Amino acid sequence: MTQLRNIPSVERVVSSDLLAREVRAYSRDWIVSLVRLQLDKAREIVREGAEAPSADEVAEAIRQLLESMNRPAPVPVINATGVVIHTNLGRAPLSRSASEAAILAAQGYSNLEFDLSNGRRGSRQAHLQDLLQQLTGAEAGLVVNNNASAVLLGLSALAAGKEVVVSRGEAVEIGGGFRVPDVLSQSGAILVDVGTTNRTYARDYENAITDRTGAFLKAHASNFRVEGFTAAVEPAELVQLGADSGIPVLHDVGSGALLATEAYGLAHEPTPQESVASGVGLTFFSGDKLLGGPQAGIVVGSRELVEMLERHPLARAFRIDKMSLASLIATLMHYLRGEAEREVPIWRMISAPVQILEERAESWKKAITSGSSVIGAVVETRSAIGGGSLPGETLPTRALSLDCSSIGRGAEGVMQRLRRSNPPVIARIEDNQVLLDPRTVLPEQEGPFLKSLQGAISSP
Repeated sequence: MTQLRNIPSVERVVSSDLLAREVRAYSRDWIVSLVRLQLDKAREIVREGAEAPSADEVAEAIRQLLESMNRPAPVPVINATGVVIHTNLGRAPLSRSASEAAILAAQGYSNLEFDLSNGRRGSRQAHLQDLLQQLTGAEAGLVVNNNASAVLLGLSALAAGKEVVVSRGEAVEIGGGFRVPDVLSQSGAILVDVGTTNRTYARDYENAITDRTGAFLKAHASNFRVEGFTAAVEPAELVQLGADSGIPVLHDVGSGALLATEAYGLAHEPTPQESVASGVGLTFFSGDKLLGGPQAGIVVGSRELVEMLERHPLARAFRIDKMSLASLIATLMHYLRGEAEREVPIWRMISAPVQILEERAESWKKAITSGSSVIGAVVETRSAIGGGSLPGETLPTRALSLDCSSIGRGAEGVMQRLRRSNPPVIARIEDNQVLLDPRTVLPEQEGPFLKSLQGAISSP
């Protein structure tokens, strides 16, 4: 194993001129540990037949590793896909007020759990109570770090060791492998599924009631839909059955749409207000989908049930952090002031008129194709809502379509260059054309967007 003997020593690598700046900037002990790890990897590949790396080659690998570790993460990107709530890109972007509120909460101390009126310990939930009551009509509310934990908390507090009745058509799986049956199992509740995949009736729930029944759970199918020969039990009907039997109804409405989606040419999305008005015990929804705020799980409902959740040990484990709390409050204030369509980015996108989108796409075409051999056209297409909200629903839009074959670079090549731009731009491909949808590119992003786009289609 001559090559193993050629592997440089730790000291030779650490003493390399390539690492001189890094050794001064960081703890020498840490650099030594990184070098040892890199040399261990070198021994593995040498045993497989590769040549031993030089000291400078190992040093360069360490330098590049440190450089990548120093890059900010996650990196801001421009979403030109047309998917409004893009889970892989961070779901809903925050409004300016929500972003500023998060920064203020992060930069110093705050009255997060301190009552300024009496100088005693307070509750972080108190900051949200009035807002949630006024916006949803509920008696009380609670906020945790995401909707999955909100549902888990609700089931754990109310139904651990008891049976929870769920329609088979609502025992669903959503993104990231989150399954309603698995959450039920983790909470200690016992799943009792009733009805069939496509049709469930009130009598199915009624026939499943035993002395061990702890709750009825209704879950909105937020990322798929079943059409045709279907039947489902409305929340109000389930509430009446629950009231007659002394069984609470829990309702996961998913996306947290506080505005009527049908007003924007979309299918109706169940709202928290409707759920509360139907009389369900607890309603659960997300903060970072159609609500347009930070990641959060929001629970509203009867004061008695909410207080049971607040007292449960998991409430502390799942509690919302101060920055998300501040930005959520700022987001909810937009709705209270009646300015959500103007201030909340996803509602600005959803409500954008097609004429304005066409004008923006035309201006992009003019800026990009002037002096370039790339062929651009403004085309009719559709924007998806995405993000586990309004499954299958799209909005008409106008997009800039680029035929990049004339510049000796295919659509995939341009997409790769867009992703490597500063800032990165994420687009989509249709019919071997690069499509850029102005609906999801905020007007204030247009300068950096055009700069990245021009760089991606320019010559090497």
